[in-house]
Amino acid sequence: MRARKSVPVTENRKTIAYVRVSTQDQATEGVSLDAQEARIASYCVAMGFDVSEVIRDAGESAKSLQRPGIARILADVRAGSIEQVVVLKLDRLTRSTRDLADVLDLFAKADAALLSVAENLDTASACGRLVVNMLGVVAQWEREAIAERTATALCHKRQQRTAYGTTPFGYVRVGDALVSEPREHEALQEAMRMDRAGASFREIGARLTAIGVAPHRGKAWHGSSVRAMLRSRIALEPQPQNH
Repeated sequence: MRARKSVPVTENRKTIAYVRVSTQDQATEGVSLDAQEARIASYCVAMGFDVSEVIRDAGESAKSLQRPGIARILADVRAGSIEQVVVLKLDRLTRSTRDLADVLDLFAKADAALLSVAENLDTASACGRLVVNMLGVVAQWEREAIAERTATALCHKRQQRTAYGTTPFGYVRVGDALVSEPREHEALQEAMRMDRAGASFREIGARLTAIGVAPHRGKAWHGSSVRAMLRSRIALEPQPQNH
């Protein structure tokens, strides 16, 4: 059963197209803003929909709904001025099942529909809403599975002292390996001892400056840079044992 309408509906409601790319997507063929807009336009022509506006979010992640374009759409849905929103795929709208559920609930209350071109879905029907929810769950599972695999791989790299990302304090790169830099590593151990003894990050930074050790980024130690150094996962990993 659909949620009871609780949003006042206006006359001459609009059909809105929504397109989004993240920074990573912009370099991937087939998901550009223009490509999404073109496919949505073809779909709407075939369906006889008159699109009032195309709203774009460029370089925005789908991990949350805190995006300028989505904020405009949701505000208009709450105002009852939108009849339907057309996206190329659901993941252009959101990758969060919680956010998707909130959006669907709002749309139902406003008697608005969400249409996905690629998945051929229309939330105006109960079946469409069911499938949308199921796809949202699967999409979130895929994202979390990728995150787990990435975390496992990075943990292995840390344990093997393999270089990735920025070079952590206390180490230098030798090819693909991270090798302890004696002077920095001694300073790191001193900083960790002070941290365990209850010294503030500012005090630790002053001590590092006094012994003439500079951070990898910037010219001076700040509380934030000291904290980042001390909480670095590779600094907290046990040293590999040589057999």
